[in-house]
Amino acid sequence: MTDKKKISNGVNIKILGTGCPNCQKLEANTKKALEELKLEASVEKITDIEKIMEYNVMSMPVLVIDEKVVFAGSVPDTEQIKEKLAKPQGGCFCGGNC
Repeated sequence: MTDKKKISNGVNIKILGTGCPNCQKLEANTKKALEELKLEASVEKITDIEKIMEYNVMSMPVLVIDEKVVFAGSVPDTEQIKEKLAKPQGGCFCGGNC
C-alpha cells in the first residue's frame, strides 16, 4: 500500500515501514523538517513489504531521499533530517534558504 502526497519540486522522499509508532514518528519528523526548511517535496509512505525489500534494508523504519537510503532502523530527529535535506550529494534542495 502506498500513500502519495505530491507537492512538486523534484525531491522525492519515501518512508518505508509497516505503520508502527516509529514509522509514524519518522513521518512526523520528516514533515516537520520539510516545513522548517520551507521545502516542497514528494512524500510517499510505503508499507508493502515486497517494495521495502527492494531497498535491501534489514530494519525499519527507513528514510529514503531521491532513492538513496539515508536512515534505516532508527528514528532521526528533525535536525538530523534537515541536515540530510539541506546538504544532499550533488547540491542543495532548499534553493539557497539553508
